[in-house]
Amino acid sequence: MRDWIRAKLPTEETLKAHPGLRWMGPLLRRPWLWHLNRRRVAMGAGIGVFFGFLIPVLQIAGAAAFALVLRANLPVAAFATLVSNPLTYAPIGVAAYQTGSWVLGREAVPGAAEHLAAAADGRSVDGPGHGWWARAKAIGKPLFVGLSIFAVVGGFSAWALVHVAWTVGVWLKRRRRRRAPA
Repeated sequence: MRDWIRAKLPTEETLKAHPGLRWMGPLLRRPWLWHLNRRRVAMGAGIGVFFGFLIPVLQIAGAAAFALVLRANLPVAAFATLVSNPLTYAPIGVAAYQTGSWVLGREAVPGAAEHLAAAADGRSVDGPGHGWWARAKAIGKPLFVGLSIFAVVGGFSAWALVHVAWTVGVWLKRRRRRRAPA
């Protein structure tokens, strides 16, 4: 399990060179930020997914700061923020807006989130007062509530999934050792 994780994660040098993490400087030398054990990796995955959903900009910096405070694995936290990326922003935003509208008991404005996603991609401009910022203000509260729900549920789910996967991986490895001929 550790070898597979090591192969997928960015290196310490790559993270230290990242523009959003340079401000952490000497703090990145803490050895526990790089340890690969179940608790630290699960915490890093949960933090990364949480910030990946909650903050569309500078999510790696937010995840790194919390990984530092909570003593989680930093590369896993940074990698897990990629749950949201330029390809997934629009679908996540639309689903979050609809979820937030449902939770708040509001009627979702048909096409409001889709228009916001199109404006964010630079595909649609309907004239003055209909830009990205105006649309974002119009759907802000349901969108924020939906993103918050996605962040909490996604972060907890990532944490739990890593714990379960790690435990099953260790169990399978022990089982193979016991069954291997001596």
